[in-house]
Amino acid sequence: MEATRANPHFLVNRSRVRLFGLSFDDCIRVFFGGNAVVSIIVLGLITFFLFREGSGFFGQNRQNLIVYRQAGLEYVDFIRAQQDDHTALTRYLSDLRLRQFTYATEHAPMSVAAANASLARFDDFAGQFGDTVEPLRTLVSDLTEQASAIKTKFTVMEDKKEERRQLLDEGRAGDAAKVVITPVDFAAELKPILGTLPAYRAASAEFAQGLERVLATAPTLPTPELQARMDRFKLHTRDYLAGFPAVTTQLEAWDYTKPVPASQAFTSFIFGREWLTASFWQDWYGVIPLVVGSLMVSLVALLLAVPLGVGAAVYVNQIATPAEQKFIKPCIEFISAIPSVVLGFFGIAILGQALRALSQVSWLSWVPGFPYSERLNILTAGCLLALIAVPTIFTLAEDALNNVPRAFKEASFALGATRLQTVIKIIVPASLSGIISAVLLGLGRVIGETMVVLLCAGNRIAIPDFTAGLAVITQPVHTMTGIIAQEMGEVVQGSIHYRALFVVGMLLFFLSLGINYVAQRIVRRYRISIG
Repeated sequence: MEATRANPHFLVNRSRVRLFGLSFDDCIRVFFGGNAVVSIIVLGLITFFLFREGSGFFGQNRQNLIVYRQAGLEYVDFIRAQQDDHTALTRYLSDLRLRQFTYATEHAPMSVAAANASLARFDDFAGQFGDTVEPLRTLVSDLTEQASAIKTKFTVMEDKKEERRQLLDEGRAGDAAKVVITPVDFAAELKPILGTLPAYRAASAEFAQGLERVLATAPTLPTPELQARMDRFKLHTRDYLAGFPAVTTQLEAWDYTKPVPASQAFTSFIFGREWLTASFWQDWYGVIPLVVGSLMVSLVALLLAVPLGVGAAVYVNQIATPAEQKFIKPCIEFISAIPSVVLGFFGIAILGQALRALSQVSWLSWVPGFPYSERLNILTAGCLLALIAVPTIFTLAEDALNNVPRAFKEASFALGATRLQTVIKIIVPASLSGIISAVLLGLGRVIGETMVVLLCAGNRIAIPDFTAGLAVITQPVHTMTGIIAQEMGEVVQGSIHYRALFVVGMLLFFLSLGINYVAQRIVRRYRISIG
């Protein structure tokens, strides 16, 4: 009271605060509590914006699929898939030739000219095999032009409808009346395409006969391993031939009036294996390659970051001297201050090139995937993301170790345990919930990273070939964050491509929620078991 009487300004200040019905303590509480309110509001606005911009995608995607069917593109793609499967078989032959050439030059050994000369018969066989598809390729080329023309006509009419609508909105009814819109008669337009069914049957029969004839002339290869691959090629080709009647059945049963269910617009996105945009033929928005790419890069990053981050935290917290702590901690935490774009440039200019050069070393040829030629791939991006995740995992794991009661450590020493036994059997298990939280937060940090994966993951929109085993990590991929950053600046606002990118953002949003939910469940279950 004496201090209050001696300081009249204090009374004045308190009276001013009281004018708003709040005490000084209430003002402090409102100020700091307002930060939480602002965070909730911002999160709500972001969520609302994501759902508002992305919600229209599935309707547009369904319309996209309807046009794909009505214009006859789906019909042509049945035949195109048959042609593409043949192309895959020719790639198998190309790989088989490369293996024969490698055997001839390294194990025979032969000169390059002699090796090529010894493969003349195989080259003739491969050339004849590739030429057998010509009747089908010619038919696909003609059908592609016809179906593309139908789709273009429909697109032009849709643009004119939009033009008329805009003119009417502007009150220019006279100009709107001048815009001539001619509805597309799909039944009439599709007659020439459907009329090619007899021609397809003839081309398919000629194609099948050509394949049978060429297979009968398949050469015998010099080693049992190569011959086994040739036998496997023959088996694949006969399986391919067995599928010809199914294609004919699809073409005969195809109906452009068959409705496209609303669920297909959703499933084609969630389970689609192609992300293809700005195509003259058909755009596809399948997120599976992007999800797989994101998960593969994140997995490699965690496999590297978790041992490093947790190990460094245990060493610094339990073993290191004060001098070592003062040196190691700032160095690790400084990594988080490096801009991710700088790390990306480091990956392009130095790390990617160094890893590729390392893969060429002969005594490392036993490593799965070595040697490889793509310097920007899952491994390069994963190494850099591990570098980004280490500070997060290290800091949070060390905090968890600090929260272990000192009495646990002292009791362990009193019972005669060594420092290593105490760390492994007492300290780490007691802090396991915090370490798990650190790892999951590191995963959240990694999976949301953009610039590093955009610059270093290779940006190939394809599902990696998992038949390669561990060598899959040397393949390039694209990620969800990378596709948003790469394509958002080039799309037209409100277009299906624009909304598809927002749906990818929504998927990332739900993935983050799922990671946080799993982290809370794991921590809660562990605490219950400890209690």
